[in-house]
Amino acid sequence: MRQGLSSYSAPYAWRLLTTGLSFALFGLGGVVLRLLVFPLLALLPGSASQRRSRARAVVSLTFYWFVRFMYRSGVLTYEVEGVERLGQPGQMVIANHPSLIDVVVLIAFIRDANCVVKQSLWHNPFTRGPIRSAQYISNSGSMDMLEEAADALREGQTLVIFPEGTRTTPGSFPEFHRGAAAIALRGARIVTPVSISVTPTTLTKAEPWYSIPSRRFHFRLQVGEDIHPQQFQAQGPAPVASRKLNQCLHQHFIKELALDEHSRTRH
Repeated sequence: MRQGLSSYSAPYAWRLLTTGLSFALFGLGGVVLRLLVFPLLALLPGSASQRRSRARAVVSLTFYWFVRFMYRSGVLTYEVEGVERLGQPGQMVIANHPSLIDVVVLIAFIRDANCVVKQSLWHNPFTRGPIRSAQYISNSGSMDMLEEAADALREGQTLVIFPEGTRTTPGSFPEFHRGAAAIALRGARIVTPVSISVTPTTLTKAEPWYSIPSRRFHFRLQVGEDIHPQQFQAQGPAPVASRKLNQCLHQHFIKELALDEHSRTRH
């Protein structure tokens, strides 16, 4: 799926204005969901899992509209490849983290996904409503968090996780913490890597939203081949298996991001 890959770029002042408007709408949308939409959804009949799925579907649709607004207003273009393979039962989706909106774009294309999110977002007035209603998992770094995430996978949920824990430093390759591999070995049926690139780089770590690039940026999301964690479980005790799976994932992302960089420099 490709959207708007032409060379035209809206004027800088317009993109600065619409970038600010995009984030204002994002914050306002979070408040509206918390105060109006989710309380109404809670009144609908259904089991706890059905209510959770409805909340996650609303979050996914809201994120999709947000991405479409940024595209239509000239802030970005985007390209997603293999997204139809996301959302499988017991699937752990592992992605690198080059920009602020990675999780937004990824969840926009997965209707019913769980996600490990920064603990601070649980207390942010603009994000806590959607996060709590969708029953996402707080990234506390504790063993309880690892078991909660593994339990979600064993229940057949799709789980999105960013193993870096923070955004990648521009110009560097991602460095993964081993927690994601440990979760995968505990509960994932399959692990699916998703490579994300943003060109030119923007919304990086410690970069304010108004520091926009000279042209609209292109967001590329590419779904890789599934990895079966069971093959690593047979290679030794849990710490060894976790290290080997983490190395496999790290090598995959280095290779894919290097190929993407080479392709962009050629064109």
